[in-house]
Amino acid sequence: MIDADVIVGLEVHCQLDTKSKLFCGCSTDYRDDGPNTHVCPICLGLPGTMPALNKRAIEYAMKVAKALNCTIVPESEFSRKNYFYPDLDKAYQITQYDKPLAQGGYVEIEGDDGKERKIQLTRIHVEEDPGRLVHMGNAERGRYSLVDYNRAGIPLIEIVSEPDMRSPKEARKFLNKLRATLEYLGVFDSEKEGSLRVDANISLRGNERVEVKNITSYKGVEKALTFEVTRQKNLIRRGLPVERETRHYLEARGITQSARSKETENDYRYFPEPDLRPLRVQSWVKDIALPELPDARRERFVTQYSCSLNHARTLTGELKMANFFEGVVSGDRAGLCSLAATWIADTLAGELNYRNMGIDCVDPHRFGSLLAILRAGTITDKSGVEVLRVMLDEQLKGETVETPEAIVARLNLAKTAGDDGALAAAVKEVISENPKAIEDYKAGKNGAINFLVGQVMKKTRGRADPGELNRLVVAALKDGGQ
Repeated sequence: MIDADVIVGLEVHCQLDTKSKLFCGCSTDYRDDGPNTHVCPICLGLPGTMPALNKRAIEYAMKVAKALNCTIVPESEFSRKNYFYPDLDKAYQITQYDKPLAQGGYVEIEGDDGKERKIQLTRIHVEEDPGRLVHMGNAERGRYSLVDYNRAGIPLIEIVSEPDMRSPKEARKFLNKLRATLEYLGVFDSEKEGSLRVDANISLRGNERVEVKNITSYKGVEKALTFEVTRQKNLIRRGLPVERETRHYLEARGITQSARSKETENDYRYFPEPDLRPLRVQSWVKDIALPELPDARRERFVTQYSCSLNHARTLTGELKMANFFEGVVSGDRAGLCSLAATWIADTLAGELNYRNMGIDCVDPHRFGSLLAILRAGTITDKSGVEVLRVMLDEQLKGETVETPEAIVARLNLAKTAGDDGALAAAVKEVISENPKAIEDYKAGKNGAINFLVGQVMKKTRGRADPGELNRLVVAALKDGGQ
């Protein structure tokens, strides 16, 4: 349900996945190395050094702008944004201000009302990342902090939305769609620490706006906004004003905390960067080619593989999942499309999420083998889930992952034949063990049938065919439960 009083706008900082920094040749591959090992006089902004713009970073930014339907301006400029933070060694950040690289554009999401919505964008601009503080203890009570400048100078794009979102959930959907688009473009790696950070602006209509800074997780954005909605509504209910301020999100506690009063643009004393010439890239636009993007792939999955819209939306929401699906149904397994869509979007995604595993941990050919024996009727859906869990647990433990056929044989999970007497014997046994269910059935409570079916399933470890089992239970009950 849309909350008409909630107004949300996001400023999303995304690290571009280039090999070198924005204004120097220092490597951006710093995460496994020691602090302050990927720095030079240029990215530290020491006196006398001159920045040299990374062309690949600008091409990546243009790619994003084009994919998000923005207008790439004929001439943009860099400015110096002056402020003092301990992780900004030169006390100013080179960014774009009044002449950004791109303006306008939109991101299309499914709104809370189930209808497609276009979240309008204000601008996309390019800037350098500051360094990083490492707090000894935590940000609130740590005795001191260390500064690591390895991150300083990594190319960022800042994507600024209009205040078009009407709930924390819509903000989460916006971010998910944005992440998917950037990954399809091949300019961004969401799995790298610190690759995406969000400043969320939120207000309740007619009241002041609050900014929650530097949220580093997608779930964190939704949780921080949800907390702010409650906090601001409580203030208004008590007759207190909502102060215009900047707040931190304390992820471990799920709350926001006041940091400082909100700065205005005048506080930053922007002025043109004297060491960089205006950026004129209009002649590059025609050479910026886009790959198939999430919306186009979703439509293709619907038409090519007959996926339902919901399954297609889930499968194409992540590049790796979309590639995995197509890997499973490739070659002679085209007949598995419908089964694969259901199992990947519903079952596999849930099992991976529970184990905090990524889909790249799963071999698509081996998963396809599991679907093949399911489709052949060798095992039931319930046994299929058990086989999948064994495969994922073996992968998680670093053990050799067995084939689905080997797991079925080892655990005796093959479907029980309805005509071998074993299933009928199990039904008889369950009925004799549950006289109350028989009484309930005779009293007209048809739910007793489901209970008895469940008990037989439990006894046969899910190996019984549900249709056959239901028929046998009903027949036994009609015979008087004998």
